[in-house]
Amino acid sequence: MSSNIPSLDDLDPKTQEFYTKALKTLQGAGIPFLVGGAYGFEHYTGIARHTKDLDIFVRRGDRDRVFEAFAAIGWRTELSLAYWLGKVFLEEDFIDFIFNSPNANDQVDQIWFEHAVEAEIFGVPVKLCSPEEMIRSKAFIMERHRWDGADVAHLFRACADQLNWSHLLERFGSHWRVLLTHLILFGFIYPSERERIPAWVMQDLLHRLHKEMSTTPPSDPLCQGTLLSGSQYLIDVECWGYQDARLRPQGSMTAAEIAEWTAALKKNK
Repeated sequence: MSSNIPSLDDLDPKTQEFYTKALKTLQGAGIPFLVGGAYGFEHYTGIARHTKDLDIFVRRGDRDRVFEAFAAIGWRTELSLAYWLGKVFLEEDFIDFIFNSPNANDQVDQIWFEHAVEAEIFGVPVKLCSPEEMIRSKAFIMERHRWDGADVAHLFRACADQLNWSHLLERFGSHWRVLLTHLILFGFIYPSERERIPAWVMQDLLHRLHKEMSTTPPSDPLCQGTLLSGSQYLIDVECWGYQDARLRPQGSMTAAEIAEWTAALKKNK
């Protein structure tokens, strides 16, 4: 894996200047940040996929400092969704500042920074989100209009030999079934490469599954599908009596935050 991302040279010069100034502005303000999204993905997999923006990950506690730093140089800022996403604009270009996931299950914390990877973008030294954190965040994106499972498979293919598997298992925690699902799909997608997934990882997860099968299921109806898609399981929680796994105290979101995200999904349909 190279520490440079050469295909970024194809970016429009005006957009590249915007991104470069943004990175240097954050560094000048002393705000810790990580680069992820398409640029982190290309660094690990070699797959170039230029999107309409740059994804920057920051801790929620640094959110206001980010906005203040860019407002000071005359750029427009927007707190798009208060619990996870902000934006910074310069004319037609913009940058997403992410401090959580849409399901509020993946808050950017110090561990993200402890496992970050050194790289360089536009000649600016930066830190990238680790492949483990990218896998974890992408594993839960299963909307009808966007499914990141192929990204997860490509990250496994590119990084399986270097992944900190113990860390990855720990980060999925009680949602280990989601990780197991992606690993089973990896073996289907790449049958000749399934041995790249450590046997002990599969044995650990399958042992959990076997153990779970011998226990009594929870009595309260709970739908964890909302952690995967904010739109496709609304009927379960709105009409069929299931508890929403996103909602406090089971999850990390308030009813107002869920309503805000649902409205945004419907708007962008």
